[in-house]
Amino acid sequence: MSAESKTHIAVIGLGAMGLPMATHLATAFTVTGFDPFEPRRELAEQGGVTASETPSAASRDADIALLAVRDQAQAEAALFGPDGVLESIRPGAAVILTSTIGPDGARALADRLAEAGHPMVDAPISGGPLRAGTGDLLIVVGASEEALAATQSVLDHLSSTLTIVGSRAGDGQALKTINQLLAGIHIVATAEAVALARGLGLDPAVVIDALSQGAAGSFMLTDRGPRMLQAYTGGAEVRSRIDIFTKDMGIVTSVGKGARVPLPLSAAAQQLFMIAEAAGLGAADDSSVVTVLSPNQAAADS
Repeated sequence: MSAESKTHIAVIGLGAMGLPMATHLATAFTVTGFDPFEPRRELAEQGGVTASETPSAASRDADIALLAVRDQAQAEAALFGPDGVLESIRPGAAVILTSTIGPDGARALADRLAEAGHPMVDAPISGGPLRAGTGDLLIVVGASEEALAATQSVLDHLSSTLTIVGSRAGDGQALKTINQLLAGIHIVATAEAVALARGLGLDPAVVIDALSQGAAGSFMLTDRGPRMLQAYTGGAEVRSRIDIFTKDMGIVTSVGKGARVPLPLSAAAQQLFMIAEAAGLGAADDSSVVTVLSPNQAAADS
């Protein structure tokens, strides 16, 4: 048995990103997991992960805890709440935070963990569920050399691109904030392009294919564009929810305000995601934001 396979990792949160990360980690490590929803736990079991009903049960004697939760409140509850990770994890075990919670949130979490004797690796991720399941993520890291050394094998297994931004918690979140700024704006720009194509009577599929080949092309146009068309025909598979981008663009604009840097495009993108969420699309794929700009004609006529 290899040294890696003996390492016990507790993955807390088996959602769109946590589940594929957990099952991929299970190919090389001993992995336990927690999610409040039984269907997610069942899927994890099918992927070689031993699933538990509480963070504490999943983290019992774990060497590393990896958080893949939605926001700072969920991270705090999973770590410090009743039946939380810190009730059972090994003394001194490192915690990897993969969630996007902003620089201030990450520093606050790291300070509480440090008081309890646990180093934190600030390691927000980007790439989507498919890449998470193959170890092809972009991971940006803020961590001390000691914490990084304790978790390097896990980060390497999950990533194709691993960038060490700095030595402090919050450094990784700062770079992820800029990533989300670009991603959110590009999704909204793609939505506007698709909406305008529909308004002009053009075939959006032809427009997306043509523009993807030129200077106007982007990852979001190529990836979200076709999913926006699916949003009109039964809905796109949920890979990244509207309410996640509402949260993330809120972090972007808040960080910009704190740095005294105006971010007018980010603010506009945030508003469109908020409008979509207010329209009941919070749990829908973020590509569904296009339907706010250009509804189905049948829906518009009803």
